[in-house]
Amino acid sequence: MKNDGVMIIGIAGGTGSGKTTLAEHIAEAFGDKVAVIAHDSYYRAQNDRTYEERCAQNYDHPDAFETELLCLHLEELTHGRAVDVPVYDYTVHNRSDKTVRVEPRAVIVLEGILLFHSERLRDMMDLKIFVDTDADERILRRIIRDTKERGRTLDSVIHQYLTTVKPMHDAFVEPYKRYADVIVPGGGSNPVVLDMIMARITKQLAEA
Repeated sequence: MKNDGVMIIGIAGGTGSGKTTLAEHIAEAFGDKVAVIAHDSYYRAQNDRTYEERCAQNYDHPDAFETELLCLHLEELTHGRAVDVPVYDYTVHNRSDKTVRVEPRAVIVLEGILLFHSERLRDMMDLKIFVDTDADERILRRIIRDTKERGRTLDSVIHQYLTTVKPMHDAFVEPYKRYADVIVPGGGSNPVVLDMIMARITKQLAEA
């Protein structure tokens, strides 16, 4: 491992591909050895923008994320120091004033659509996983999630998908699949690939 005995796993893929599901499987398998951090938590604060301006923001472009802060937090965690991860409020499109304390763990799982875009972030990862799921399935999952969990209207979800999500996926997500060590077809619950990933993590932790 390249991070002082800490294994960093990055899980990327398109919106609704099953990244969170895969991260949850890993967390369940390794218990208190694992900390899970979502790249979405590092959406930039937009306190200087109105709600209408925030609604119009492109949240699927790399510039929407404060990835440099995530890298700093990873450095702290790999040196045994806890960090306070931001909490993002999707209902108002802005970072809240709350944080979540994340303690150092033997395994850190990152999940997010644009994790592989940053070379600095890629270089910190011991294992890069891309969850590859059919586009039709992904948009259906996103519609269900955003309308039920994030207070969005159906029209707003469809508009956002067509104007920013799909174009940004084609520009900044799909091309970076080439950096993956493992590609998981069909979502985050593929049992064959899941067993392989678990075995890889177990082996690397044992060697550490």
